[in-house]
Amino acid sequence: MLGVTDFWTYVLGTFLIVLLPGPNSLYVLTTAARHGVKAGYRAACGVFAGDTVLMVLSAAGVASLLRAVPAAFMVIKYAGAGYLAYIGLRMLWGAIKSWRTPAAESEAAEPELESPRPFRKALTISLLNPKAILFFVSFFIQFVDPGYAHPALSFLVLGAVVQLFSFAYLSTLIFSGTLLATHFRRRRKLAAGLTSGAGALFVGFSAKLATASLN
Repeated sequence: MLGVTDFWTYVLGTFLIVLLPGPNSLYVLTTAARHGVKAGYRAACGVFAGDTVLMVLSAAGVASLLRAVPAAFMVIKYAGAGYLAYIGLRMLWGAIKSWRTPAAESEAAEPELESPRPFRKALTISLLNPKAILFFVSFFIQFVDPGYAHPALSFLVLGAVVQLFSFAYLSTLIFSGTLLATHFRRRRKLAAGLTSGAGALFVGFSAKLATASLN
């Protein structure tokens, strides 16, 4: 179908892969929980944009380049791992400060959280995420028929499936995050505990992705 081989196998595989916890989805969830639905969707748009760039690069043959020049993948891998660690450590530090700051001072400092730049951060996380890169390098391109006359159409179909599942999943996380936030907003220490847990997960993702391999 339109140059896509084993379409339903791809659909099922993509659905399961999208559901796997990763730094993209965790960032969207925590952004929505801390800053609301609008900021959550701005972060989601950053993820969509980053994934689109990776799809285009995969279609352009960058996947083969990364396989031929492992050093290029190593640079991306460690840059991504370092950025995830940076975000995680900042979240941990913010949680520690929240624990130590009296409630009145914490509420007075609340306006400082109004401009988190979620789109840019989510875009950077997506572009430097070895999990996403491995998906487009090792899984995504396997379902394009090399003999099809219009390969761009094949990539468009595959990309639409990814973005559809991603939109549905991230929307669920955004509204779940804002719902949880309403329960935890007045429980400052509990919210700080959740933030520290998310920060620890980012550091864990950093360590895991630093060991990612193209093989």
